[in-house]
Amino acid sequence: MPFKQFDRSRLKLKPISERVPGFTLDNMIDPESPASLEHASLDILADRVRKAKERKSTVMWMLGASVIHNGNGLVLNKLMEEGYVTHYALNGAAAFQDFELAMVGGTMENVMKYVGEGQFGLWTETGDLFNEALKEGDRDGLGFGESVGRMIDRNNFPYKQNSVLWNAYKLRLPATVHHVFGCDVYQELMSFDGAAAGKASHIDFLIYTQSIMNLEGGAFYNFGSRTIGPEVYLKALSMSRNIRFQRNEKISRFTTSVIDVLPLEGQNVHEAPPKSDPRYYFRPWKTILARTVADGGESYYVAGEDNIIIPALAHKIRKS
Repeated sequence: MPFKQFDRSRLKLKPISERVPGFTLDNMIDPESPASLEHASLDILADRVRKAKERKSTVMWMLGASVIHNGNGLVLNKLMEEGYVTHYALNGAAAFQDFELAMVGGTMENVMKYVGEGQFGLWTETGDLFNEALKEGDRDGLGFGESVGRMIDRNNFPYKQNSVLWNAYKLRLPATVHHVFGCDVYQELMSFDGAAAGKASHIDFLIYTQSIMNLEGGAFYNFGSRTIGPEVYLKALSMSRNIRFQRNEKISRFTTSVIDVLPLEGQNVHEAPPKSDPRYYFRPWKTILARTVADGGESYYVAGEDNIIIPALAHKIRKS
């Protein structure tokens, strides 16, 4: 006898027009505005991106949702358009917020307020169309990111220029989405098809891994993704090294960086902390900064808010 499942058809949804967004396009960062932050590692990280571009190696940036709802979309798009970043990887929340910004010009919601009312994530229009994108993409054999970018393009969303996924679709560059079941609001809705989403995210994982195959001489920077970012990267790197080793080749000389708010400045981040240290469970440290670059790579940690660091880093990449 199977266990009883929750019946999503009983949920009461409200129109997106009734939701008060936590972020709107008024707060998008202008990529041409000068950024004045000085940090010793930013000059190095900018240099590594430029050198990777010259070598035609992968420059991959992993994005948590805060990167999107802190207004970095236009900055990210400019780097992609100019060939500095070759692959953006997003978690499901980042992808959905990117979609909402393109469609309605606002995203985010007051979690405290709406979860208390039993309304968190339970809005129509954006969620349903996002889920339709995945089902249409599944029929055509597309990955998650490309499916969402295509939906934005087909519907000519009014604010599409702000979308990372749309710009990647337009430029024919990979922007992959790494979905986890039960983590994102679009999964609450009746329109969500778990099989379609799972298959699309698996396709994106393989696209991602193919990009990691070209990481030698390149750069992998993780912005605000504490679990999905390091875990997807770890498996993809292992798979890619497996193939390279069969050819007597290596993926060892590349640069990684973690940008997060945890105060680790002054720590030796090149060695994983002991298990007795609670920071051992901060996966970006042990995975991205220590273990995967131990045989020839280099790594840097930058503490701070991504809406300050990303524009400053982009400014150094583009202007130096």
